[in-house]
Amino acid sequence: MSTKWISMLALLFLNAVPVACLSADPATVPEIKRTALGLYLTAEEAYEMVQADPASTLFVDVRSIGEVQFLGMPTMADANVPYMLQSEWNEWDEARSNFKFVVNAGFADELARRLAAKGLQRTDPVILMCRSGDRSAKAADLLAQLGYAKVYSMIDGFEGDLAKDGPDTGRRTVNGWKNANLPWSYTLDHAKMYNPEK
Repeated sequence: MSTKWISMLALLFLNAVPVACLSADPATVPEIKRTALGLYLTAEEAYEMVQADPASTLFVDVRSIGEVQFLGMPTMADANVPYMLQSEWNEWDEARSNFKFVVNAGFADELARRLAAKGLQRTDPVILMCRSGDRSAKAADLLAQLGYAKVYSMIDGFEGDLAKDGPDTGRRTVNGWKNANLPWSYTLDHAKMYNPEK
């Protein structure tokens, strides 16, 4: 069967079946990754949803600029709009043993700009992806408060969850966009990158 026919069948299937039937089971989502809207996708489900109808969905990578620069980004993502930004490099977070992050004050405005540029409304599907599903959940809650109706959090993110046992213990090898071998690249598209001065 040709790729064209497979794409057409996938589109027909997705239009015939409510998207909620394709999403990850909310009962299995860890508390830290839960959202007010309760809309979740795995990396594979997000890929299928965007692949079936890219013009009707906004797919946003909410990781920091540094993560995207050094770890790569899905090639089919519409934009990188960081939910959190690195604070000054001299600010240390003792509890997390890391440099502090702060919520990006320009996140909502930039996401709204990207949505409008694609000709979409707050009632259209928005997929958010972070490293492993925590930040995307928080960003989804913010958008829900602002009236967005269909914000999906990708629960396994770009890198996936940490392995809890075996030889990969403590490494992100369990799930996620990269581990599912979905399309991504280190080569970034400048038009998709976060630029608060636009």
